[in-house]
Amino acid sequence: MTDPENKPNEPGRARALLSTADFKLLRTALASHAKTTDDREELAKINALHHRLGTYS
Repeated sequence: MTDPENKPNEPGRARALLSTADFKLLRTALASHAKTTDDREELAKINALHHRLGTYS
């Protein structure tokens, strides 16, 4: 509900869901998992995600 004499209620500023340290940990976990998988399709997806996470940290 908005008060006509005040500003309308606006959402607060968005906060990051993951920290830089989280991205590093996720990349490490993905690298470890990649070493144990034999599925070439899954490995390609893991490598792509690993690369994308690296662009954020």
